[in-house]
Amino acid sequence: MKQLDCAKAPCKSCPYRKDVPSGVWAKNEYDKLPGYDGSIIEQIPHGTALFYCHQQDGKLCAGWLGGHGPHNLLAVRLAVLYGRITDAALNYVSPVPLFSSGKEAAAHGKRAIRRPGNRAKSMVAQLLRKRRRTR
Repeated sequence: MKQLDCAKAPCKSCPYRKDVPSGVWAKNEYDKLPGYDGSIIEQIPHGTALFYCHQQDGKLCAGWLGGHGPHNLLAVRLAVLYGRITDAALNYVSPVPLFSSGKEAAAHGKRAIRRPGNRAKSMVAQLLRKRRRTR
């Protein structure tokens, strides 16, 4: 079984990044983030699934790992038991500022969902172009 890794830095549109504009992702994507907050026991049942990058097929979300801390995530601990995580992902520290919780990241992301600003619209357009090229 292939081990899972993450990028060296969260992608430019990562919902955990503090410099990403509000309103880039759909509400249901932001709704997933708080399920990984809290103690290990509090993450059951919502936080047992690994969180993958929205852009990089097959990689773990670097913002998710950096924002919560790999050792604070139940999903990562479970994956370690099965040897599914690389050492780099298990010891990941983000080089860019991230929100300190999924709740904080989700609140920021949802704030402008109905009326995204120009930076958010531009980022969405870039994501759509990238998605079309990879299909």
